[in-house]
Amino acid sequence: MATDWSDNIVICDLGDEPDLSDELNDIHARITEKSGATPNLVLNLASVTYLNSSNIAQLLRLRKAIGEAHKKMRVCAVSDPVWSVMLLTGLDKVFDFQPDKATAIASLQIDG
Repeated sequence: MATDWSDNIVICDLGDEPDLSDELNDIHARITEKSGATPNLVLNLASVTYLNSSNIAQLLRLRKAIGEAHKKMRVCAVSDPVWSVMLLTGLDKVFDFQPDKATAIASLQIDG
């Protein structure tokens, strides 16, 4: 579920399928909607225990949309099984990972 943390930061606490795909699609729609400023994004994966190829594609699509809007995205609280997927796919070098939600928010605030 996406929550406005501030005017320019949205936090998304994600869970496993079937909700994960829907939540990622909703976030993408919000990011790409033309009315309003695009926020920075924190994806909290603490409750996600696995990712499928569709989820990975959705994450990459989100990253692209955020980058095109000149905003930043942080992925935080990644479980060991999900981290294994990130390592195997090379996505550990693509996304900016933070250990927890507070650190992710702080890193976005520091980056301005």
